[in-house]
Amino acid sequence: MKIESMRPGHARQVLDVYRLGIAGGNATFETAELSWERFDAGRLPGHRLVAVDGDDLVLGWAAVSRVSERAAYAGVVEHSVYVRPEAQGRGVGFRLLTALLESTDAAGIWTVQSGIFPENTASLALHRRAGFRVIGTRERIGRLHGRWRDVVLVERRSPVVV
Repeated sequence: MKIESMRPGHARQVLDVYRLGIAGGNATFETAELSWERFDAGRLPGHRLVAVDGDDLVLGWAAVSRVSERAAYAGVVEHSVYVRPEAQGRGVGFRLLTALLESTDAAGIWTVQSGIFPENTASLALHRRAGFRVIGTRERIGRLHGRWRDVVLVERRSPVVV
């Protein structure tokens, strides 16, 4: 497995991995597939990665989005990490997240944050392992398929951006 920059040629497979995450019900509030144009417009260039195997199969991806256009939040991003179900438990998510954090640290980003469903225990464990801390839980913050869902807020402050 290798980690590389996400390119337009990865689009179909990246969106497929995202679709599988949506279908799993514990990765996102999204319920509909995105077009590549919408996906691309919502994520910052320079901080989009894929994990590919020897056959160029995208095993997973990671990317960041702005949290605000305000100058005060220029160094704060929200991130996503998605791993193909059959590749889960093999270190793909950790390698992607580690590489993403190296990228954001190098770019002067001081806070990387995310919201995770509490039922997604694998993602919570991954983030703890990568140095994230739990900020708190937003209870009943959104509805998914007619059911209220909580979201655990996690963040990682850069050890190099002071």
